[in-house]
Amino acid sequence: MNLPINILKMAQLPEKNSTGDNLNDYKSKSTKPKSFKKESISKIKRSRQSGIPKQVANRMARRIAITTGLPTISGMGVFVVSYLLVSKGIADIPPALTLLTSAACFLAGLLGLSYGILSASWEDSPGSLLGLEHIGPNIKRMKSAFKKVPTK
Repeated sequence: MNLPINILKMAQLPEKNSTGDNLNDYKSKSTKPKSFKKESISKIKRSRQSGIPKQVANRMARRIAITTGLPTISGMGVFVVSYLLVSKGIADIPPALTLLTSAACFLAGLLGLSYGILSASWEDSPGSLLGLEHIGPNIKRMKSAFKKVPTK
């Protein structure tokens, strides 16, 4: 995408305008937007480096796979089991019960997504099996990440 480069080329001023006035004093001023300055680029690079460490991301992914995957599979399994029970004449299950049960499983999967992220340890050690002791510090970490940075 060459849009910013084209805009900069168009913003360059000629040496003299049609009346013959010298415009060098205008050229000395930067025509680049603030986002093109070197300070901004270094800030972007630093923000990429201050993301989630790979080992923590792997822990989160494992926890999410378990805490979201099992309830989601259960939610789909409710439909299959309900269909088999009704079609074989073993039980007469109302459709609303099937819907509510599967919805509860999918809701548990949604909660499992948040739990998987918040219960992962950010230390070098993997932490405990459930990770309940990491939820509080991770919520504080998440809140601090969303605080507004004071502008100068």
